[in-house]
Amino acid sequence: MNPTFDAVLFDCDGVLADSESIVTGVLREMLNEAGWALTQADCERIFIGKAVRDERARIEAETGQPLTEAWMQAFYARRNQRLQDQLTLVPGADAAVAAAHALTGGRIACASGADRHKVEMQLQQLGLHQWFGPHIHSGHEQAANKPAPDVYLAAAAGLGVAPQRCLVIEDTPTGARAGLAASATVWGLLHGNPGVFAGLPVARTFTSMAAVAAELQRLPAQRRTAP
Repeated sequence: MNPTFDAVLFDCDGVLADSESIVTGVLREMLNEAGWALTQADCERIFIGKAVRDERARIEAETGQPLTEAWMQAFYARRNQRLQDQLTLVPGADAAVAAAHALTGGRIACASGADRHKVEMQLQQLGLHQWFGPHIHSGHEQAANKPAPDVYLAAAAGLGVAPQRCLVIEDTPTGARAGLAASATVWGLLHGNPGVFAGLPVARTFTSMAAVAAELQRLPAQRRTAP
């Protein structure tokens, strides 16, 4: 029997925006400059799915320097410029957003662990912002960021939907834990790593957002309209 969902909640980085290698590339450069000799693979393993500030203690231990607000602002500026120059859409993400919108009568949201400026900038740049309207949420604005459920609970509440009736689309274990902690159903995007969600009770996994879009198109549509 096909499941039904009243809302679909999308992560942003790695699900809609092909941004993770760009952002971690900038972060690796700046951490190398600060004295932490990281490879790109190590940087992605440590930081993807997390806010930089969540790893403050490790950054300070590895660099021997405090993680200052000035350093963070320099990182944001370099990151934003690189994203403006290089950002692309995750293939199939636009079709998945359109399918989710049709499935739920417009009850979709973007719930990211990133700062709001980055999320809004990326959605605007990729032509997706108009799909979400006011239903864009940043974990930086919650009491706790992913893997805590706060940002997904806020997204569900904003749509007037119980979190148990929501589908979350995620690509990292950190994000999947947040969706599961919110009592939502979670679908995972593998990005070529079949073991990325090992030990986590995600309902389905997919090799591409095009496959997510195709599955959403097969589900029975809800006869409801977005708030």
